[in-house]
Amino acid sequence: MHAREASPPRTAAIANAPAATQAALNQAKPVIAKHGMVVSAQHLASMVGLDILKRGGNAIDAAVAVGYAEAVVHPCCGNIGGGGFMTIHFKDGRDVFLDFREKAPLKATPTMFQDAKGNVVPGLSTDSYLGVGVPGTVMGLDEALKKYGTMSLKQVIAPAIKLASEGYVLEQGDVDFMDGSAEDFAKYPNVAAIFLDHGKPFVAGQRLVQKQLAQTLEQIAQGGTDAFYKGPIAHKLVAASEANHGILSMKDFADYTVQWDKPVQCDYRGYTIVSAPPPSSGGVTVCMILKLVEPYALGQWGYGSAKSLHYLVEAERRAFADRNTYLGDPAFVHNPIDRLLSPDHLAQVRASIQPDKATPSSDIKGSLGQPEGMHTTHYSVIDKDGNAVAVTYTINYLFGIRQIAGDTGFFLNDEMDDLTGKPGVANGAGLVQGVVNQVEPGKRPLSSMTPTIVLRDGKPFLLTGSPGSATIISTTMESIVNVIDFGMNVQQAIDAPRMHHQWYPDVVYIEPGLVTPQTQKTLEAMGYTFETRQAIGDDEAILIDPRTGLREGASDPRTPAGLAAGY
Repeated sequence: MHAREASPPRTAAIANAPAATQAALNQAKPVIAKHGMVVSAQHLASMVGLDILKRGGNAIDAAVAVGYAEAVVHPCCGNIGGGGFMTIHFKDGRDVFLDFREKAPLKATPTMFQDAKGNVVPGLSTDSYLGVGVPGTVMGLDEALKKYGTMSLKQVIAPAIKLASEGYVLEQGDVDFMDGSAEDFAKYPNVAAIFLDHGKPFVAGQRLVQKQLAQTLEQIAQGGTDAFYKGPIAHKLVAASEANHGILSMKDFADYTVQWDKPVQCDYRGYTIVSAPPPSSGGVTVCMILKLVEPYALGQWGYGSAKSLHYLVEAERRAFADRNTYLGDPAFVHNPIDRLLSPDHLAQVRASIQPDKATPSSDIKGSLGQPEGMHTTHYSVIDKDGNAVAVTYTINYLFGIRQIAGDTGFFLNDEMDDLTGKPGVANGAGLVQGVVNQVEPGKRPLSSMTPTIVLRDGKPFLLTGSPGSATIISTTMESIVNVIDFGMNVQQAIDAPRMHHQWYPDVVYIEPGLVTPQTQKTLEAMGYTFETRQAIGDDEAILIDPRTGLREGASDPRTPAGLAAGY
């Protein structure tokens, strides 16, 4: 399907979905703009990016501004204490990928999360300073801006400084992210002083002011990357780490680097998928799923049909088995991407899919995995010239280790938990991984973050991505399939109930409204087990109509504080 409209999807494509889902999708419309569009999980951050575009900045300028703004207004997930990935498509046709994922400290060891008997110690990798990887966001954003932006760091960081210094009024969607962490905030006086109101959780309508974060951002504005990695900020982070039995050193910060890479690319039904390479597993796994289902008539079978779901789940099961077995930091391991995406390998994998029966995951070889929550954030930006940027960045768990170093004002990540604490033993997210991803000094943990740009005839067609650990891959893949196969407009593609399967546990996670009782019964008879989840992922997407060039933005209703903003 090529030409498409911002209108209800083809009736046949959603005829298998429950009636309430069909009715809701028929009402879903994207935000449409002629020139530029920014879509993020926090409305104020979206407006910051839009203002940069209106002032003549390009998509990279806006993406950096949104990244710093989200560090203020979306502190659970937006960050300067974590790291992430940026996928860029330039108007001249070039595609590049920036890896600013955190690195393990130089004193890290493969057994650092185990006790003397070799047992993994619960909480060490998630709730302590040992869980903190060397942050990459500040260097990543600065590197992108210096290389491809048109504005100064002071210009793009100024809105974030103002939001931190003057504060912003919390909406219910903002408060929802903070409520579950109030008990953790209360444990640390410097955190409680900022993120609690005299010891009580904030409520919608109150103003959150972050003076210390404003000062930190001001230091970055004045001193750039060096202020964070070689100056007073790094000294404060190292001092806090040492005082709390961590292993961060000034050398870790001085030695930190970001990496420009080639994105992973694959073709799908005449479109080109441009996505994240290792140390992200996302691009490879999304491409593998799409290539496995490409021969099947998903559009004819329809969204939510037993047949479509069967083949999508079976493709996910097999792609995740390969993901968990083979992928890791390319500085430490060889990633067999060409072999995984080769027609011969795909045909061999596809041949094991039975048309009328679920394959037990125990019959598919590899290690195990279990999902993680929404502790990440994604945003998409396109400018008037067609430069497109997709960014996913994270501090891992909501608010990372829930601790702030001294008066720096920002939360620290617990990204070390994404490495293997012990081969064959589940990490805090339940993911059981092997030696390919074991803890080693300077290693970047394997990620599922998948900032993706879909091209049609070499031009941006869809920008997509999501938080949600392993579910990031499913959410991103489904947004692509919903548009290309099922003919949905981009808001419908984002709103549509989702599913996720990641090989182990052998369960299909589904959102309410995806399947009718009859469809579920049919699939259960084929051997599937279902578990309902209220929300999977949070996609912030932009579609560019190939006929009109109009930008169509869709913010995910699962994160009500988000906004699609264009002009």
